[in-house]
Amino acid sequence: MKKLKRSSRLVEMTQFLLSRPHTLVPLTHFADRYGAAKSSISEDLAIIKEVFEDEGTGELLTLAGAAGGVKLIPRLSKQHALAFANDLCAQLEQPDRILPGGYLYLSDLLGQPAMMNEAGKIFATAFADRQIDVVMTVETKGIPLAYATGAQLNLPVVLVRRDHQVTEGSAVSINYVSGSQKSLHTMSLSRRAMREKSRVLIVDDFMKAGGTIQGMVDLLAEFDAEVAGVGVLVESGEIENEERLLHDYISLANLTAVDSRSKQVTVKLGNYFDELTGQ
Repeated sequence: MKKLKRSSRLVEMTQFLLSRPHTLVPLTHFADRYGAAKSSISEDLAIIKEVFEDEGTGELLTLAGAAGGVKLIPRLSKQHALAFANDLCAQLEQPDRILPGGYLYLSDLLGQPAMMNEAGKIFATAFADRQIDVVMTVETKGIPLAYATGAQLNLPVVLVRRDHQVTEGSAVSINYVSGSQKSLHTMSLSRRAMREKSRVLIVDDFMKAGGTIQGMVDLLAEFDAEVAGVGVLVESGEIENEERLLHDYISLANLTAVDSRSKQVTVKLGNYFDELTGQ
């Protein structure tokens, strides 16, 4: 039991809730932890709730009854998300990102925890009202984004392998066709990685024609699982709509052109912001 001043108690309660999103915390937990009356804890939570909502941090839900408590639902406002996406687009347009063959270097951005956490908050906001059991991605570059999203939703992360690993045990493997290169690839998922009939949020760092993500969708069918949503950090805008294998998804940035000769990269906001930009 801790005896803290109210100001200190508010700070610690805020940190506790932020580190446990989508987790129901009984009021008795805080009352016992701080040796305070439930009425005082309720007043503290009302203050935290107001600050969270005013600052666009999230929504603090209060559930009544013997099994009730409070639950933080992280929600990043569209304005905060827009500021993040504009910064992402600006960084993607740096000329030195262009690699031979017209590819774009993304690994440094994917390696920044703060940036991935913000992207994870956006996906957690976009899909907060879906009933989701797990977050899925394919190895390897999408892993930081998947874990950031999973942390915000308080959900486990499932990794699809390009090649079956003996340490994964029994696995389901499928062949899929790359939407952009029309080449045949293999992906596999351990049978122990996910329960059947799970609802799955797929996230990935980059989508061209959607072949890899469609492969994951097909793989989920082998587990009798359902796709609850798809979120991608960057999509390619160079693919014609009729060539795209996937149409129901959310993107944060749209890579519209890469000119290797002029060293010019053109990026616009992804479709998550279409309502704000009037597209």
